[in-house]
Amino acid sequence: MRNDILKGVFLVALGATSYGMLATFVKLAYKDGFTTAEVTSSQFIYGIIGVLIINLFQKFNNKEKAVQASTKNIAQLMIAGTSLGMTSVFYYLCVRYIDVSIAIVLLMQTVWMGVLLEWFLDKKLPSTQKIVSVVIVLFGTFLATKLYEFNIELDWRGIFWGILAAASFTTTMFTANKVALGISSAQRSLYMLLGGAVIVFTFSAFTQTGSLNFEIFKNYGLFLALFGTIIPPMLLNAGFPKTGLGLGSIVASLELPVSVMMAYLILKEEVVIWQWFGILLIILAIVIMNINFSKKKI
Repeated sequence: MRNDILKGVFLVALGATSYGMLATFVKLAYKDGFTTAEVTSSQFIYGIIGVLIINLFQKFNNKEKAVQASTKNIAQLMIAGTSLGMTSVFYYLCVRYIDVSIAIVLLMQTVWMGVLLEWFLDKKLPSTQKIVSVVIVLFGTFLATKLYEFNIELDWRGIFWGILAAASFTTTMFTANKVALGISSAQRSLYMLLGGAVIVFTFSAFTQTGSLNFEIFKNYGLFLALFGTIIPPMLLNAGFPKTGLGLGSIVASLELPVSVMMAYLILKEEVVIWQWFGILLIILAIVIMNINFSKKKI
């Protein structure tokens, strides 16, 4: 049992680390002259191909007949997947205007947004534990985004897209855990990606000026697809059942420090001590939210 938990922690940690690397390489793609439309399109095209291959492999390798998605399942998953596409578009637009180390903090506002959404859907006041976590997240965000420097210049467009990315990511997390749970994770990932692709390709059609630079597929597309749409979902889907949602969420918060560290090391972004303290507070809030304090040992 303990080995299973450790294995789950390892898988979730790897998945979160993979996600944490994305924004830095998107920023590098921007520096090489690629557009948001090119970055997102290449990621989703490679992602769909990769997940489709995984589905075909599972279909032919699985001796027992797997449960196939119904028309209703496919429609529900594609609708749920639209928020996945919006998250990618909004987050990558955010990264265009502000530092990665601040963009990832904005994305982590899913902690309090999730509490609000749960409150709205369940019509039940959040627990004291969740309220304390939200307060800690907000204070951590105040430090991590350097808002204490009143003369700081943050591009409002980056903040706007970052908050929208957090909102759509919150929707993705809620719908992904409630829709078509009876079919394989590979099938669910495929149909959600197809739904997300509708958003991404529509965005690309309206925003891309001139012809698509196909160099993106050679330089960044495959990397972004592997570490953004193929490997992490597989690792997280395999790891969460072993760790449980609480421990898994805590381990998944590794995405935050990994993303900031990558920005610091590769992009040479300045990250001061107060920002690191704010990041630690946000992780602490996630830990507090997911610990069962009422659990007693017998």
